[in-house]
Amino acid sequence: MTLARLRHFLLFAALGAVGTVAHYAVLIGLVSGAGFGPVVGATAGFLTGALVNYLLSRAVVFRGSSSPHHEAAAKFLLVAGVGLVLNAALMALLTSFGVPYILAQIGITALLVVWHYAGNLLWTFRTDSPAAPAAH
Repeated sequence: MTLARLRHFLLFAALGAVGTVAHYAVLIGLVSGAGFGPVVGATAGFLTGALVNYLLSRAVVFRGSSSPHHEAAAKFLLVAGVGLVLNAALMALLTSFGVPYILAQIGITALLVVWHYAGNLLWTFRTDSPAAPAAH
């Protein structure tokens, strides 16, 4: 990984933290506050975080992309959809083994940040030169 790519990934991860805060707020609110199960909470939180992350990715991280909004949004939703399925499946699996839902979500989030970055870099917001991220 080049230094430019590493900086780009770190920008993606840093701004993704905003979406992660939204995700966890909804997750904790639904599970601890409203009594929903962890899979429902994780799914609703994931969708909330995905919306926040799309807006930040489009505006900041991948601002050099020439993909039209409707095309990028559709691709982003497909990448996020795969992430959503993985998130729910892993949450169900880990909590079935007695892992507390917050610890499970932390591990799942760490895995999925790599999936989302790769999918969005290589497909959703792909530029003519995907090897060189935009300077920030």
